[in-house]
Amino acid sequence: MHDGPVDVSEKWQARFRATRVSLPDWADDAPQRCLYVSNATGVFEIYAWDRGRDTHRQVTDRPNGTSQAALDPAGEWIWWFADTDGDEWGVWMRQPFDGGADEPAVPGVDPAYPSGLALGRRTVVVGRSTDDGASIHLSRDGAEPRLLYASEHDAHVGALSRDDTLIAIGHAEHGDSRHMALRVYDADGHPVADRWDGAGKGLDAFGFSPVPGDSRLLVQHERLGRAELLIWDVATDGETELAIDLPGELDAGWYDDGQALLVSHDHEARSELYRYQLSDGALSRLDTPPGIVGSATARPDGRVEFTWSSSAEPPVVRAVGGGTVLRPPGAPPPAAYPVEDLWVDGPAGRIHALLCRPAGTPPYPTVFAIHGGPEAADDDSFRARRAAFVEAGYAVVHVNYRGSSGYGSVWRDALEGRPGLTELEDIAAVRKALVDDGRVDPTRCALEGGSWGGFLTLLGLGTQPELWTAGLAAVPVADYVAAYEDEMEGLRAFDRAIFGGSPADVPEVYERCSPLTYVDRMRVPLLVLAGANDPRCPIRQIDNYLAELERLGTPYEVYRFDAGHGSLVVEEQIRQMAAELDFLRRHVPVS
Repeated sequence: MHDGPVDVSEKWQARFRATRVSLPDWADDAPQRCLYVSNATGVFEIYAWDRGRDTHRQVTDRPNGTSQAALDPAGEWIWWFADTDGDEWGVWMRQPFDGGADEPAVPGVDPAYPSGLALGRRTVVVGRSTDDGASIHLSRDGAEPRLLYASEHDAHVGALSRDDTLIAIGHAEHGDSRHMALRVYDADGHPVADRWDGAGKGLDAFGFSPVPGDSRLLVQHERLGRAELLIWDVATDGETELAIDLPGELDAGWYDDGQALLVSHDHEARSELYRYQLSDGALSRLDTPPGIVGSATARPDGRVEFTWSSSAEPPVVRAVGGGTVLRPPGAPPPAAYPVEDLWVDGPAGRIHALLCRPAGTPPYPTVFAIHGGPEAADDDSFRARRAAFVEAGYAVVHVNYRGSSGYGSVWRDALEGRPGLTELEDIAAVRKALVDDGRVDPTRCALEGGSWGGFLTLLGLGTQPELWTAGLAAVPVADYVAAYEDEMEGLRAFDRAIFGGSPADVPEVYERCSPLTYVDRMRVPLLVLAGANDPRCPIRQIDNYLAELERLGTPYEVYRFDAGHGSLVVEEQIRQMAAELDFLRRHVPVS
């Protein structure tokens, strides 16, 4: 058992401790009333901001933090999700915007995992997920909530029209939660429209037009093999695919007049913003620096606000045209280090990777820091963890393996039927390329990742033992059958989609792709970080893996923490980072 080092005196901690703020959300009918998330107290909590008076107030104060919140359209109530120590199981609470006692927001809706929330002027729509499946509940004018939808399959709240007359949900009645269908209900709970694009093609509701009485729904589709946009007029059942000539994948939201879209374009680890005029298809690029736009919104006056960072420059909340929207208190975090793009020929096409170099000359000791998800991607954004590794003397390599988002549907879905093993082929290809050209020392390569990245770390140590010097697996899947038994139902649905069924349906696939199957081949030093209350990668299946290491006499180290799938407490994040750095220094020496 390794309890973590006590040395917490290094420069990298300033990046963790620096105060951060999210993009402020705002009330539809009272845009001066805003919400944001900040770590100003050392724990990520919800804050209210009255922009008219420029007053800020901390809304939540819980030992393990709070991250989910919303404002009702009038800006009178702040809704926040109350779980227990990060276990993600709980209920929605609400508090007056100017302060006051918390109260249950929807009495009569039992605790569950959250599956979407929509707040209207008269209507509240709450999504829930339990071991029995998904349910969506509707309350109008404060009446007792009633069941709108229930299924053994995954489902979530998608959108509520501005006049509260239409409710869109995403569902997986066809059995594939990774490629959702859409259904729209009227205010009385009757289904009025359906859309499903067929196997392997998902639809996602991005929001109804902000104009009352307007039945147009903005939808993301993947009919052409990547994330693109369409407008579905639910009243007429007509739709218009938007032909936006940009090479990457598209996300969007409405301008407040309903005449234009604020489009986020993600391409090869960078992003940018555009205004798309619906009347004539005119596309205008907005002024954002090179890097990553984390989130963006168009306020009622047309002003666009966004969060931005790059690998070298810390995050800020800015407005298009200039100016800082919300400046965190205290000193900004130290600058970090730029990433370089790499393109490597892999088993199924070119693999995009990112390299961040330390001081000194190659070949470098290297941390292959593997992202989770798997439907995510590493990019040119500011990362305190990456910078900590680099300052300790390690190169960092990120690999956007098959399964990553942002490179088209075929690339994202290529791991189906063979999850884990597919991604590791791409990671090995990037490692080989960097070893062959002399940038990476093959005798000093650590595999590191959290969540799905932790799963890939353990699986890689077992299936590619000759490639890795050490492994650091945070909140990983370690025993996939036990993980399936204990995890939240939404993730079971994801597993069924990606594996081709449950462990009872395709036991050979789960066995072939589970780290536990290869535990006897694990030979290098290993550090596992595990959350006691994690509903996504539950603790029992990690303990099963560690018990098997014990039985085999294979040494390992473990860092346990009392939270869920990660921690919202800054000092706990620092302790975990310190544990990883201490482990690396002992097992993957810099010199």
